[in-house]
Amino acid sequence: MRWVFAILLAAAAALGVGTYVLQLRGGQPAAAAGSSTEPPPPMVETAPITLEKLTREIEAVGSLRSNEAIIVRPEIAGRITEILFEEGQPVKKGMPLIRLDAAIAEAQLAQAEASLALSRANYERAQDLYRRQVGTQRALDEAVAKLRADEAAAALAKATLDKMTIVAPFSGIVGLRRVSIGDYVNPGQDLVNLENIELLTVDFRIPEIYASQLAVGQTVRIRLDAIPNTAYEGKVYAIDPAHDPNGRAVILRARIANRDGLLRSGMFARVTLLIENRGEAIMVPETALVPAGDEHFVYKLSDGKAYLTKVKLGLRRRGKVEIVEGLKRDDIIVTEGALKLRDGATVRTAPAATG
Repeated sequence: MRWVFAILLAAAAALGVGTYVLQLRGGQPAAAAGSSTEPPPPMVETAPITLEKLTREIEAVGSLRSNEAIIVRPEIAGRITEILFEEGQPVKKGMPLIRLDAAIAEAQLAQAEASLALSRANYERAQDLYRRQVGTQRALDEAVAKLRADEAAAALAKATLDKMTIVAPFSGIVGLRRVSIGDYVNPGQDLVNLENIELLTVDFRIPEIYASQLAVGQTVRIRLDAIPNTAYEGKVYAIDPAHDPNGRAVILRARIANRDGLLRSGMFARVTLLIENRGEAIMVPETALVPAGDEHFVYKLSDGKAYLTKVKLGLRRRGKVEIVEGLKRDDIIVTEGALKLRDGATVRTAPAATG
């Protein structure tokens, strides 16, 4: 035991001598050196406040409709003798589209005009006799009545003849005809569709909770799956006064210019309704936010230190959020690394990553 005690005493003495020598040379033991060194300030990414044009938008879906669209139908019965249009081609207002057999109508008009000529001659004769006090008032009245009846019969015959030629009520593009030459058609029978697609309308529905924010004249932007990478703009020109009771929605109608002629009635449209333009707004990345319960904060940089600043949020857009209160245009904020900071902490800064 004495031998072991002597060895331990010698080791302790050697350790003490080594420490004394290190102190004389200005060195420190490794453990002491590590305990006196503070960690460096955390590295964070910062960026100045950015201003962006911000709009409030509502997304919806709708269907395109022709500005004017009808099914051409005859008003009287008859047999088709001529088809005067090419399917799928434009026509002008008043252009004849289809003619029906007019032989009977022409004969009826000729008969009515002959009867009218006789009635007019009889009226003039009765008027002359009455003026010379030879004819009676009754004869004159009968001549006037017959003249008026024959005038009406002639007008009816002429109108019937005019109906034998079916004309375009407005300019547009005719569709696919549903009849052929020789077909006998009845009043109201479908002949061909006519569409005016220089302008189109889009009908869409907006939830009724936004009813107070809707107005005629608001801008809409539509995109179509059938025409990718292209957007069309238009204006709301009508709002249905009756809400849809099934979907609890407001029905709006906007007019869209068919600038390249690619739009067609019946197309499915994705509609964006712009209900408010806020101009330039302060926008920050969502990564800069530090949530605390129902409140939100960001770290604002000042003199190399990060200070926790309470903010009020607005709209969110594609990874960014609007700051309504709490920041100014010339502020610089921490965009990455905010969650590892504390209020008033000294930080090392690096520019925000781009791309």
